[in-house]
This record gives sequence, C-alpha cells and structure tokens, in this order.
Amino acid sequence: MSPAAGEERPAAPGTERGAALTELARAAYSLSAADARLRGRATRHQGALSLTHARALRVLAEQGPLSVRQLAGRTETTSAGATQLVSGLVKAGYVVKEPDPDNRRAVIVSLTPEGRGRHEERERGLTAALASAFAHLDDGELVVASDTLRRLGAIYDDL
Repeated sequence: MSPAAGEERPAAPGTERGAALTELARAAYSLSAADARLRGRATRHQGALSLTHARALRVLAEQGPLSVRQLAGRTETTSAGATQLVSGLVKAGYVVKEPDPDNRRAVIVSLTPEGRGRHEERERGLTAALASAFAHLDDGELVVASDTLRRLGAIYDDL
C-alpha cells in the first residue's frame, strides 16, 4: 500500500528507495564539496567569487544598500561572517561602506559599478550553465529540483 498524499515513505535498507536516498545523500555531499572547492578558489584567485560572495552581490543588487546586519540576515550568515564577507568585497572593489546616517555605530554597504557588473556577469554565467546542464528537464522538473535543493538546505540546518 502506498502512502497517502503528504505522508512520508519509509526508506527500507536494501530497497530501491533506500538506494535512491543513499545516492541523494552522496550527491548532497558532492555538492557540499564543490562549494568548499569554490570557496577555496575564491580565496586564491583574483576575481573569483564564492557562492556567499555572489549571494551578497545579488542581495545588494536586488535590494539596494543595506546595513551589515541586514546583509547578514538576507545572506543567511552571521554578523561576524557578514563583516568578513564585506571586507573581502570592499577589498575587491565590489562594495563600499558608508556611515549609516541613522545609527552612528553602523555602516551601510552598497554595490560599486564594478560590483554590479561582476554580479551581472556572474548571473549571466550561472543562467547559461543552468540552462545547458538542465536543458533535458521540463519546467515542472526544474521546480522539483529547486524544492529538493531548498529541502537539502533545511536538512543541513538541522544537522
């Protein structure tokens, strides 16, 4: 008997579902390792962007200038992590920090023209890579893939 809508299916070891879940876990580990490699390249190569850097540029491009605290929340990182992130982006010339007129202890982070250009370049590259890699999937399958990645993110947060 199959589970009703919304119910979880058990993953019995040695079953096709168990094997499929094991393969999903391996793919998730592989994605995590690729992210670590990307972060490493971002620290060694001029102009390379980690996913965190790219996410910060995207947030600033979409939402405009933000405080470090706001940027931390919107990039899903800590305030200390956002401070370090902003320092790297300032050094690269992608953002500037200016005093917050409403809070003397805070700063506002804004994209520079170079930062906006780098963001747009990265988005074009990512869009082209996704379109190529997933050309065989229909729109519904892309929605399922997006949902899968979001659920994996939630699982990582709970580990």
